[in-house]
Amino acid sequence: MADRNAVALAKQNLRSTAKRIRASLPPDLRDEAAHRIAGHGIGFAGLPQGAVVAGYIAIGEEIDPLPLLQRINREGYRLALPLVREKGAPLSFRAWQPGDPLAEARWGLREPLPDAPEVEPDALLVPLLAFDAQGYRLGYGGGFYDRTIAMARSSRGLVAIGLAYDEQEVPAVPRLDFDQRLDWVLTPSGPRNCAEGE
Repeated sequence: MADRNAVALAKQNLRSTAKRIRASLPPDLRDEAAHRIAGHGIGFAGLPQGAVVAGYIAIGEEIDPLPLLQRINREGYRLALPLVREKGAPLSFRAWQPGDPLAEARWGLREPLPDAPEVEPDALLVPLLAFDAQGYRLGYGGGFYDRTIAMARSSRGLVAIGLAYDEQEVPAVPRLDFDQRLDWVLTPSGPRNCAEGE
């Protein structure tokens, strides 16, 4: 197993670099990227009609999944957004549709209102700071998505799809045993099957 301290330091350094790269992307390129991702849809993932797809509301310079969520909602997929219950716990999810009101939550996040029903997603759209061809991602360091993906895969299965700008790819993401692989990464250039990156 990799030295935890060395991996933590490597992740911290890569986070700083990845944030700078993402922040350097011009707003018009970020907007175009969101629409190009939507143009690809998620048919590549092989999900059945009516499957629950959990997205996210972009913060900062994250790639905006809203155009993609609007498209797949029109195509008959059901949507959900994550809730952060507590530190160290996996995410939970509530049903959501484009246009539904959102509540302000901790860390500047927005989430569905408390009366929205809780659901279990079949697929998860995952924000990230960096990714590699093997499907490993670098997030913000809270571990929420890794815990969520691990729990879902152990009990029912889940397709994990990272959303990213092409510029966020790196040769290798530093990782530990609990870091979860994505099944796919969807960039403006198209979907990448992470199993093929092995």
